[in-house]
Amino acid sequence: MSVINELSIKTIGEKVRMAGRLKSRPLCVYGSESIPDGAMPITSVDRCLARAIFMASLPEGESPLYFGKGAIAGGCPGGIGWTGYGRMAPVLDYFISYGKAEFRNGEAEYLKASPETVQKSKDAVGPITPLGTYTVIRPCDDLEADPGVKSIICFGNGEQIRNLCGMIHFRSTDTFNAVSAAWGPTCATLLTYPAGLAGKASKDSAYLGPMDPTGNCWFPEDHMALGIPLKLAIGIYEDFDSSFVAKRPHVAYPGH
Repeated sequence: MSVINELSIKTIGEKVRMAGRLKSRPLCVYGSESIPDGAMPITSVDRCLARAIFMASLPEGESPLYFGKGAIAGGCPGGIGWTGYGRMAPVLDYFISYGKAEFRNGEAEYLKASPETVQKSKDAVGPITPLGTYTVIRPCDDLEADPGVKSIICFGNGEQIRNLCGMIHFRSTDTFNAVSAAWGPTCATLLTYPAGLAGKASKDSAYLGPMDPTGNCWFPEDHMALGIPLKLAIGIYEDFDSSFVAKRPHVAYPGH
C-alpha cells in the first residue's frame, strides 16, 4: 500500500462520494506499464474518451478502462493529443476556431476567436506527457492498494459538485484558484489537468467543467464534472467530519 496516509483508494473515493452524496461512482486515474486484468480498451466503449469515462462512472458502466500503446485506434484525435499519446495537428487550431477550407470543407467549432488564440491557449497548457504506457481509469471502489493514482473524477448535479468545490476550498487559502474552470476539451477537465499530464497546470487546483459545449449532446444538462488531484481528495477525506457537509448537512443538502 502507498504511504498516502495509509489510506486505500477505495476509502478516499468513498469519502468523496459521501461528501458529494454522489449517485455515480468516483473514478481514479493512474498510469501503468501493463494492462490491468479484465480491463477494456476505452475506444471499445466510445470514440470520445470523455464520454467513455462518464459511462464508466454509472452503476452499470464497464470498467476498468485503459488506453495508450496499441489502444488508441479509432479514438478522437483531439483526445489522443490531449492525453499525450499523439501530436495535435496544427490544422485543429482552425477547426476549433473559424475553420479552414482545406480541412473538413471549412467545418469549424467556433470555440475560440482565432487560430492564434487557440495556439496561445495551448501554449499556456505546456507540454502534455502521458502517465505511462497506458492510462487506466477505474472506480475507486475497485482498489485497496494504491497503484500510483494521480486524480479522482466525479460527476454530479449542480448541488453535489458545488458542495465538493466547497470542500476543496475548506482548507485552501487560495481564494481564486483552488477550483479552476480551465479552458479545454472535456477530456482535459477530466484527465489532462487534474492528473498532472499538462506541464503548466496547477497541481493545487481541482478542475470544474466541462467548458467545452461539444459534449452537450451526451453530457446530462443538469450535471457537471470535477477532476480532483489526489492530494486534494485526501484533504476531503481528512476534513469531512469538521466541515459543513458533516456539521451542517441540512444547509449543504436541504430537503434530503
